[in-house]
Amino acid sequence: MEPRADDEGYKDNPVNFHHRHFMGEGMEITVPEVHMVVAPPPRTTFQKLKCRLKETFFPDDPLRQFKGQPRGRKFLLATQYIFPILQWGSHYKLGHFKSDIVSGLTIASLAIPQGISYAKLANLPPIVGLYSSFVPPLVYAVLGSSRDLAVGPVSIASLIMGSMLRQEVSPTKEPVLFLQLAFTSTFFAGLFQASLGFLRLGFIIDFLSKATLIGFMAGAAIIVSLQQLKSLLGIVHFTAQMGLVPVLTSVFHRTREWSWQTILMGCCFLGLLLSARHVSMRKPRLFWISAGAPLVSVILSTLFVCAFKAQGHGISVIGKLQEGLNPPSWSMLHFHGSYLGLVIKTGLITGIISLTEGIAVGRTFAALKNYQIDGNKEMMAIGLMNMVGSSTSCYVTTGSFSRSAVNHNAGAKTAVSNIVMSVTVMVTLLFLMPLFQYTPNVVLGAIIVTAVIGLIDIPAAHAIWKIDKFDFVVMLCAFLGVILISVQEGLAIAVGISIFKILLQITRPKTVMLGNVPGTDMYRNSQQYKDAVMVPGFLILSIESPINFSNTTYLKERISRWMEDYEADDASKHSGLEFLMLELSAVSAIDTSGVSFLVDVRIALEKKNVQLVLVNPLGEVMEKLQKAEECHNLLRQDRLYLSVGEAVASLLSSIKPRHPMSVV
Repeated sequence: MEPRADDEGYKDNPVNFHHRHFMGEGMEITVPEVHMVVAPPPRTTFQKLKCRLKETFFPDDPLRQFKGQPRGRKFLLATQYIFPILQWGSHYKLGHFKSDIVSGLTIASLAIPQGISYAKLANLPPIVGLYSSFVPPLVYAVLGSSRDLAVGPVSIASLIMGSMLRQEVSPTKEPVLFLQLAFTSTFFAGLFQASLGFLRLGFIIDFLSKATLIGFMAGAAIIVSLQQLKSLLGIVHFTAQMGLVPVLTSVFHRTREWSWQTILMGCCFLGLLLSARHVSMRKPRLFWISAGAPLVSVILSTLFVCAFKAQGHGISVIGKLQEGLNPPSWSMLHFHGSYLGLVIKTGLITGIISLTEGIAVGRTFAALKNYQIDGNKEMMAIGLMNMVGSSTSCYVTTGSFSRSAVNHNAGAKTAVSNIVMSVTVMVTLLFLMPLFQYTPNVVLGAIIVTAVIGLIDIPAAHAIWKIDKFDFVVMLCAFLGVILISVQEGLAIAVGISIFKILLQITRPKTVMLGNVPGTDMYRNSQQYKDAVMVPGFLILSIESPINFSNTTYLKERISRWMEDYEADDASKHSGLEFLMLELSAVSAIDTSGVSFLVDVRIALEKKNVQLVLVNPLGEVMEKLQKAEECHNLLRQDRLYLSVGEAVASLLSSIKPRHPMSVV
């Protein structure tokens, strides 16, 4: 082909022309200027390793604030980074204090009854729940970066700890040993959490996907609620197992132990609590109704029991609680013996679950108020909080969604609200403990049911079903695993399926065939864009994943199938395949197996008189191809292009056209 006559000056100065026009056999081809694919600037192995480590462990670049600062300023910034209270404390205002007092008192009214209830859920003495609502919030106020997170015991972590420890130690026959194991598990949970933050390994908890958490939380909420049937029905001899079938079997095999007085009181207070929750959900300004309802229920039920001596008529009560602040418990931690494996495993699982919940809650409310929280700092804060708590008679604590929501709605400005809550709990521990002696257990069960029912998120489950059926299967497996097997096995099944999904995406990368969008030089997925047309003689494929040892075999087989389909296509019988074009824009990485894969494909294609063309290899891919001696033929200028449009137009200009067509 020869340049058109109207391209004056092309031969004299071809660089100035952005397009070249060729004519031939009823076909007009407009060839754009071909841009070269540029290799990335050379870097040493140390520079590459430094960049990779930085992106892996320090994506937020926490040290950028220290650059260019004098030594004194660096010391101040480092101190504020470790203790965030020094950063926001210097700007604290009286108006903030008023809001924080209201918020602190409000969440304290919720934390006190919930603390007692959740401790019983973990098979621990009720007083431990109040201890855990006193010291940990103080530690978090100093180390935490969230303004809205309200810290204390939570239902799911309490359930997991109680159920895992109870599998080997009876809380009724060996209460001291059980308490020692609970404190030791809390220490290991905190150690694990703090280590994740210090080593910048927070991405590990990302394996708990949203679908996994929704299914797990819903299943755990049902198990927690079913466990409360013991208190709501007045059953004395109740199963120690956590599954749906054993619990329901125990309930209906113990009908003779049902107490109508307990059932009547439970229904009344459960109805009161659910009504208060409903009102607050319908009208968020009335949040104080649901926040104060648990404490009001405790007060009313305690007065009722005292007035009518109901404890003698089938209504079980908490009993006398120890007065005073948290006693030290460092001597109760067990770092040796036959139960070491149990406490490490319990600490690991409860640590992951409570950490995931706490950070998710913190990020949720940070987004609502348009501020950032540092995930790794939060891990260290929550971890150190639990390590300190384990030596002060506390068990696993984290940020509670229900209390944090109340804290947010009450207008909390800073973490001072946690300090106010702690002071309120301290006053309760010192002076008000005798008042809880006659609090009925049935009300504590009703409080737990009301708190966990909000963990069942049906709209979110429906949204997952609409968006991603595989995620819905993951969610369903987590849900059914928790209610039918156990909490920890259900979680393990869901995480395993999620990891399998990731492995499936890596080992079976998506490849799509591209076609030309009429009237443009753009090439898109032919299945998505139905009007996209195939270019005779070209098979254009896009690989949408890194190429590595785990998927090269699959890619070879998939490319072979694409070629067989092309040759079998009626529309292509009149035009044999001349070019296989691989669009590599989505291939972010490649290893030695991937390089060998490209070489093998080129050799196999040459035997069929088909040429391999690469389009837009990214920096790392280009760099490795340059270093491989066997890849030199892949990097020839006529086999390497910046875009599919340029490649097709340039290659069409070098072959004799077989069909009338126009490529722009």
